Amino acid sequence: MSKKILMVLTSHDQLGDTGHKTGFWVEEFAAPYYVFADAGVELTLATPKGGQAPIDPTSELADFQTEATKRFDADKTVQQLVANTEKLEDINADDYDAVFYPGGHGPLWDLTDNVTSIALIEKLLNSNKPVAAVCHATAAFLNVQNTSGEFAVQGKAVTGFTNSEEDAVQLTDVVPFLLEDELIKRGGEYQKGEDWSAFAVQDGLMISGQNPASSVLAAEKLLAHVNA
Repeated sequence: MSKKILMVLTSHDQLGDTGHKTGFWVEEFAAPYYVFADAGVELTLATPKGGQAPIDPTSELADFQTEATKRFDADKTVQQLVANTEKLEDINADDYDAVFYPGGHGPLWDLTDNVTSIALIEKLLNSNKPVAAVCHATAAFLNVQNTSGEFAVQGKAVTGFTNSEEDAVQLTDVVPFLLEDELIKRGGEYQKGEDWSAFAVQDGLMISGQNPASSVLAAEKLLAHVNA
């Protein structure tokens, strides 16, 4: 029987009060999507609001294109899936073997405190199923708790977009919080590679990638765990 992975994307498209748009980062969705799809995984896409998941327009610029993003740009079927995501509250965690959260700045706003998302991750972890996120989407782990009521990231090796990377894209004063700082505040054993390099860590059931370059690594770790 084929494995089932849920991919949870942001519904948030406003970059703070800058007047600019945000959303999910194409590479961080496309690369993992094709890692999973090419391995025969059954995929479902969900967002907090359902319907169209907003794409961060910056991630569509020429500088950020990869083989995976080019494949997505030519893939009308997957574009339709992104345009018609399921509503997160309609998802049953029991139906899936794992969850993957692609990043982009959007998740900082609508997946950090989202009670439905938090409950989903907690249910998967309590069912001994892995959860993965890349870049800013590690924010979805921040308020997840274990059965003892402690933060799930406490004492766990974890990564996500670094303070220096946020500074490099000049959004330190725009984002609602700095992900690196918040993971550390919750007791996470925060780790990172060089800025913009591929870096992903796994600690038990929790898998995280640092930045867009880390999306394939994080996806491969999740796939290996699901297939183990």
